[in-house]
Parts: sequence; structure tokens; C-alpha cells
Amino acid sequence: MQKDIIINASEHETRLAILEDLKLVELLVERPEAERMVGDIYKGMVKTVLPGMQAAFLDLGLEKSAFLHFSDIGDSKAQLDLLYEAEFLEEEEEAKKAKKAKKVPENIQDVLKEGQEILVQVTKEPIGTKGSRVTTQLSLAGRYLVLVPGEDHVGVSRKISHWGEKKRLKRLAYEIKPDGFGCIIRTVAEGKQKRELKSDIKNLSRLWKKIIKQAEKESAPVLLHKDIGLIYSVMRDVLTPNVGSVVVDSKKEFKKILSYLKTVAKGLRSKVKLYEGKVPIFDAYNIELEIEKMLDRKVWVKKGAYFVIDQTEAMVTIDVNTGRFVGKTTQESTVLKTNLQAAWEIARQIRLRDIGGLIIVDFIDMESAENRKKVFDEFKAAFRHDRSKNSILPISDFGLIEMTRERIRPSILHTLSETCPCCGGIGRVISKETVAMKIERWFKRAKVGAKCRNYRLMVHPEVGQVLGDRKTGRIHKLCKELKLDIELAKDENLSSDEFRVFDLNQELEVTDMFKAGR
Repeated sequence: MQKDIIINASEHETRLAILEDLKLVELLVERPEAERMVGDIYKGMVKTVLPGMQAAFLDLGLEKSAFLHFSDIGDSKAQLDLLYEAEFLEEEEEAKKAKKAKKVPENIQDVLKEGQEILVQVTKEPIGTKGSRVTTQLSLAGRYLVLVPGEDHVGVSRKISHWGEKKRLKRLAYEIKPDGFGCIIRTVAEGKQKRELKSDIKNLSRLWKKIIKQAEKESAPVLLHKDIGLIYSVMRDVLTPNVGSVVVDSKKEFKKILSYLKTVAKGLRSKVKLYEGKVPIFDAYNIELEIEKMLDRKVWVKKGAYFVIDQTEAMVTIDVNTGRFVGKTTQESTVLKTNLQAAWEIARQIRLRDIGGLIIVDFIDMESAENRKKVFDEFKAAFRHDRSKNSILPISDFGLIEMTRERIRPSILHTLSETCPCCGGIGRVISKETVAMKIERWFKRAKVGAKCRNYRLMVHPEVGQVLGDRKTGRIHKLCKELKLDIELAKDENLSSDEFRVFDLNQELEVTDMFKAGR
């Protein structure tokens, strides 16, 4: 399987696409006003302890309080306390005595008190009305391993299947890890030597000391450590020798990536390429049209079959239909072919839309138990390369597959769209920021495909505010960058996700001429 990473970086948005055999399977979007939080470490203050829920709410200095469940504390709270004590106790023997005196707590009220300061790490970003979820079981991720303060255990990635290699890596880790730290060997460490692992541990240990030193000085709530950004986390976690290429359209990010890889994976720098084509990079790789389709409820499969995706507060439901596909033999074989084709595309859409939580897939009913097993095996195999943890149950007698998929942030639908002000959340419309980005990409295509240099752009007034004025706003920067003259006009009769473009030279509308996929 060929894997490629395509990066579209601009001032207002970074989009990263992961392709498998030139087909889009993951889309990651990051904007300055909504940076990713998972992996960030805070010194927080306990606001409320709820014995009935065995949970606490913490003030991290964010808009919403963070949620800490007792299961995310466990023995790590005692280990964390010991770690602090070891920093302040001069005698090592006193630290050992303190460790022996610690008892494993049974209730959250035995561990946390209101007003108490504590170190936590974000494991799940705010979703809807809920704040972020945090844990006291801190960890720092490197290229080849994850360092776990307060532990002593060494684990090895399950994806490393060779028993001898697992044993070798485990032995190396025990040799080089500092006392009072555990670690988890990552898949990419397979075949690596002691030197690479030692370098990783050295960097992470240095980072941990820096975090602790800042924690001693600062009062809660305060951010102590910000995890690396979207592009670099993917370079760290996804880029391996198996990846064909990394193509980026920003010279600035291109240089930053090369600089980052120089420290973590020098041998992979040759895979990074700067895109210098005139056509926008996502158009060149046929990604833009896939993104447009991604927002649709209805997804078409081969030969006229389709399925519908609906997201609710509690779960996501997916309903498969034969549609126009009628088959050539028996009904059972027609249903089996439809379900098998849908299984792969459903898995791709779940990964692409980053759908998490509880998912119910309603396949078309099949009488044969053997056929149900075939569809289940196909569906499970389609998640083989999914980076998120999942659990999938066999097809029930009702033709349903129940599955859960790790959810650490809102789905991509919530990033690219916003709650409709007219329907109050029953449906969704494209966000104004996304419309502004679509307009910018439209004019970049027009720059390549048309001779006209004078346009009138008509948008909803709220979108007009995002674009700004012709002297200082985004539309001014766009005109300057593309050497175009764009007259901005606002029309309240247009919907917020709609825009119209007119060629002033020929006095005709050209809106549909340079849309994605045209």
C-alpha cells in the first residue's frame, strides 16, 4: 500500500491529508483560533470534587472546566506526589520512606480537595458543552518511545509482532531509562539501535525537568507544556520509511519540516518535497472534491448503492441501501455485494470524518450467517490501518454492527461547519471561515485558468466581515498575492455559505466555472 502525506498551509488554516493508494483516508485541519490541546500539560486547581460521580472539575484557565475521573488518577496520583517530594527532599532515604508510607486511595475525596493544585494532561478535547478530559498519568511522546514519569514499567507496541525484536527493545529500554520513569516503545522503533533510543530519552528527560521546574515557580492555573503542532506530530507519528512522499505547498513549512526531521529522522528528509505547481495542491491531488463530498449525508458506492450518515448527540448511525443497484442473480448475492462494497467505503468515511464514540452500522439484512461473517471480516479488515483505537462487534441478527472508536476531539464536520442559526442545530451549514477559504481557493484556480483580472465578489455580510476591506483585510492580501482586482459587494439575500463571482470584463457570472472538481 502506497501512503502519501499532502500539506496545504496558509496563514489562516493548515490542512493535512493522508492518502492510501492515492485515496483520501484522513483529513486533519488546524486553525490559529482552535489549536489542538491533546498532550498539553497544565498545572490546574481543583474547583469541585463530586464523590457521587467519583470525579472532579479542574480550573485550567480555559473557558470550560476540565473533567478528571477517579479512574484517570489511580496509583499515578501517589506516584506524582512522590515525584514532587523527591524534588524537595534532600535525602534519598527519606524519599524511599515516603514511598512506603503511601497507601492506594479508594475514593476521589481521599485524593483531591478543593483548591488543591495538581499536574494534569489533556486526553480529550472539549466536545459540545463538555470541557476537556484530563489525566494525572502524564506522558511525553518522542519519535521512538513515550516517556512516562512516575512509572517503572516498559511496554512495547503491539504492532511490533516479532517476539525477539520485542525482547531486544525491552532490554534496551530498561538499560537506558532513568529511575522513576517508565516508557513505551513505539512501532517506528523497530530495528533501531541503542543510540537512537537513548537520544530520545535524553531529550524527553530534559523536557520533563523543564516542566517540573516551571511547575514549582508558577501558580495554578497555568499551561506548562504545549504539545507540538499538527504537521510535526504527524511527522513524528506517521512518517516512516513506508511513506512514499510528503508534499507541502509552503516554503516556510517546508524548511521547518526539514529542520524538525534533522533532529528526529534525518534519513527521511529526502521524502519531503516542495510543491510549486500553479494549481492549488489539493486540486492537483483530487482532494478538494473529496472534502466537498465529505460534508454530505449521502455517500454513493459503486453501481448505484449508497449509505446515509447521521450524527446525533449519543451516537452516529449509518444506513446502507441498495439504491439503483439491482444485481444480476439472486437477492442474497445482490445484498452481499452491496454490503461488501459499502463496508470499505464506510470505514474510509469514518476515518476521513474522524467519527468517534458509539457507531451503529445498519447493513442490509442477509439470511446467510456465512455472508454476515464475510461482511464483518471485510469491515474489520478495512480498519487495519486506522490510527484510532476501535472495538467492533459481529453483525447481529438484525443486520447491525456496533462499534466504538476512540474520540479525542470533535469530528471534522464540527471543524468545517457550524450550528445553523435558522434551525437551531437540527442541520448544519458551512462556517463563514470555511466559505472565506473556499473563496480564496476559487480565485487561485481562476488565476491559473482565466485571463480575466477584474472581478466582483458578492457574499453575505457576515462573510464580508471575515474577508475584511480592500485596504487591510484578507481580500486585500488576496488581490496583492494574485495580482487581481476584486470588488467586494455584500448581499443580505445570499445565504452565509453562498458566494457569487462576476467577470467585470465580459459582464457575466463565472461562479461555477472554477469550483472544486469543475
